[in-house]
Amino acid sequence: MKKFYGMNTYVQSAGVRSDLEIDGFAIAVCQEIDVELSRHRSRSFEDMEQWGDDLSSFDLVVALSPASQRRALELTRYFHLDVEYWPILDPTGLGDTRTEKLAAYRQTREQIIARMVGKWGPPGTT
Repeated sequence: MKKFYGMNTYVQSAGVRSDLEIDGFAIAVCQEIDVELSRHRSRSFEDMEQWGDDLSSFDLVVALSPASQRRALELTRYFHLDVEYWPILDPTGLGDTRTEKLAAYRQTREQIIARMVGKWGPPGTT
């Protein structure tokens, strides 16, 4: 999101749980488009609150899995925010070889990019 639309929009990444380590295949396919994830750490909604993010200040939560959608919808009981579910391929566990795994992660990356462009237009237009 930051690479495509710059810093004019405040964006945070959160998951259902905070595993802290980012998947190496995700790091590799994002590096292909000059997105640096190696220093990124995943966090949960609870982590975000503990680290000072005011969840009521967000306008939109984009959920990429049914579990994250359920968790985000729980937040709407307390905060006024919109939740969108984007059914994106979960590449974890797909493929037997490194090449096949990278192909699955690339497919996921491209699905996310297509959804962003469909929602907010081509990069540089927002």
